[in-house]
Amino acid sequence: MEEPSPRVTQQDTPQGPCAVLAGRWTAAQLTGASAWRQASRDLQALPAAAAPGALLGWNLQSLQQFDHIGAQILWNHWGRQWPTRLDATPDQRAVLERVAQFTTTPPAPPRATPWQQFLGLGAWVLQGLERGKDLTRLIGQLLLDMLRLLRAPRRGPWRDLSGHLFSMGAAALPITALVGFLIGVVLAYLSAQQLRQFGADAYIVDLLGISLIRELGPVLAAILLAGRSGSAITAQIGVMRVTEELDAMSVMGIAQGFRLVLPRALALAIVMPLISVWTTLAALVGGMLAADVALGVTPAYFIQALPGAVDVANLALATGKSVVFGVLIALIGCHFGLRVEPNTESLGQGTTASVVASITMVILVDALFAVVFKNVGI
Repeated sequence: MEEPSPRVTQQDTPQGPCAVLAGRWTAAQLTGASAWRQASRDLQALPAAAAPGALLGWNLQSLQQFDHIGAQILWNHWGRQWPTRLDATPDQRAVLERVAQFTTTPPAPPRATPWQQFLGLGAWVLQGLERGKDLTRLIGQLLLDMLRLLRAPRRGPWRDLSGHLFSMGAAALPITALVGFLIGVVLAYLSAQQLRQFGADAYIVDLLGISLIRELGPVLAAILLAGRSGSAITAQIGVMRVTEELDAMSVMGIAQGFRLVLPRALALAIVMPLISVWTTLAALVGGMLAADVALGVTPAYFIQALPGAVDVANLALATGKSVVFGVLIALIGCHFGLRVEPNTESLGQGTTASVVASITMVILVDALFAVVFKNVGI
């Protein structure tokens, strides 16, 4: 039995060089990885004479099977032009003619005019305003749910809250401590190189204390929780949309804000300041050890000088904005989770958008705090 794999061999004939095709040039055969690689290598191995308009002949009569997929491959290889010499059966030629008739070049994508670009900018602005309106509505609903919880605390979702406290807080302690410790080490080593030039080794306590307690600790913890817990919130609520659990809650009259948004927002509002302090402490330990190695600043001196170098107002400011970070991360995660369509593609897009929006919002709010409270603790 002849080998069905598609292959091309070159032969010399009295009319000149000729490419002889053999095997089965069909969709069923060419979709195999090995057969496709072999056919591609054979076609690429043909000499330059195989270019469109050249004198290389083509013999298809030895083919066992031939369909439109094989014909399309040959037609594209010929540069969508008929070769000078073609030896084929009437059926094979009919297939090639049909492929040549219906093969078209895709049109170039239209270039957007300035007016279309302006309209696209307007659509983007309107979409941003719509997202802002939805987020504002979510914040208002959260405040109403808080009042409802204060009026009837026994009916609050305390079991959900405790579960979120563990998953968002306790489970995040190892990764936040590790990242904070490494950031402290890196910052201390980089600062030591500059401070050593001016003989200001002792000021590494001030530098590490202000930067880690006031800025890097809370922001780093918020970014880690935005990627870890914010994405989890969106994925959890998005899966509930895909499995129609949200529709079931609406039919049963269960308030989605009270049972889904409120416990997650409260959990992150409680967890974020604690995680921020935990991350800051880990970073200070890393910076203290690195300062001892790089500059000879002992841990005893570091601990003794830190309260005098960093005002307590910095810790209060960091704790306050950590609460804001936590609430915003929870709201953004819930916002994108509730907007997920009942399909997996929308779930993936919503989760990605949630993480990006949360991290962006954290940086924007931190910049706002830095400007508004620039004279606090400095």
